[in-house]
Amino acid sequence: MRQIRFYTKENCPLCDDALVMLDLLRHEYPFDLEIRDIYSNDKWLEKYQLEIPVVQIDDRTTLNCEEISYEALEKALSKGE
Repeated sequence: MRQIRFYTKENCPLCDDALVMLDLLRHEYPFDLEIRDIYSNDKWLEKYQLEIPVVQIDDRTTLNCEEISYEALEKALSKGE
């Protein structure tokens, strides 16, 4: 099963939108989702604070706030099938 790490923070409308897109895609492309709040880890905060939401798929594909769209997520998820 695919592994997705979703880097997020509270009160982030872009993060909320990205999570909805992932939930919609989950039916066609099953995956395990790990949600990581960047404020719970200093390394994540330093690395992602200006890029969230960030979606990391199977440690190979990473999409940041400028790249995330329904189409981009679907394309990235379909690559591993």
